[in-house]
Amino acid sequence: MLPVLLLSLALFASSTPLLAQEDTPNLMPGLWVFDSVTRVEGDLPIPDQSESHQECLTEADIADARRSLVHEQDGCELIESMIDQEQMDYRMVCRGGGGEASINGTLRFLGERAEGRVDVDTTTPMGALRMHTTIEARRLGEC
Repeated sequence: MLPVLLLSLALFASSTPLLAQEDTPNLMPGLWVFDSVTRVEGDLPIPDQSESHQECLTEADIADARRSLVHEQDGCELIESMIDQEQMDYRMVCRGGGGEASINGTLRFLGERAEGRVDVDTTTPMGALRMHTTIEARRLGEC
């Protein structure tokens, strides 16, 4: 479950760019609210988890969107990523604690909104788990 939470936080951390560069996401700097819902499939009954937070995204956050959006953690490797004005897609693999997680994420940039999904397939000593996190973000205004 930790990789999903880390990736959700990473996605929340900076979903906003300038409109100047060709590969800069179509998002505006300002105060954003990020909402996510994580659903877990597996042998253990785990209730859905919802999170929400607000964050001020600056032009600097946006200018370095690739680094800001996907934070590699210890034991994780970014396999591939693609980012342009409309969307970011990425794949990661994380290993540690006796398990492995395969992570696929996508985030669509819609000017004053963003939406995405992170899917995690993981094996643990307790068995396999599949986690799906949906993310919705919207700009509230100036910081």
